[in-house]
Amino acid sequence: MGIEISDIRIREIPDSGKLKAVASITLNGVFAIHDIKIIQGDKRWFVAMPSRKNATDGTYMDTCHPLDQNTRMYIQERILDAYFGMVAVR
Repeated sequence: MGIEISDIRIREIPDSGKLKAVASITLNGVFAIHDIKIIQGDKRWFVAMPSRKNATDGTYMDTCHPLDQNTRMYIQERILDAYFGMVAVR
């Protein structure tokens, strides 16, 4: 894989329903992505990439995202592992 997550920082969001936390990651020590949402879905946990609302039709569009499924899964697994590790420490 061409990328490596070199740092993960997680900030919990208390009392916010399905949104449990927000993560920031650093890729290869040179590129940061902020505002990745950690969400507890009805059937599974997942991460949602940063997005913005389209003023024209009200839909949300990712501002950045992985281009393939392997990279998406790598990012999601690393973030969720860090989140659950943080929660377990308490």
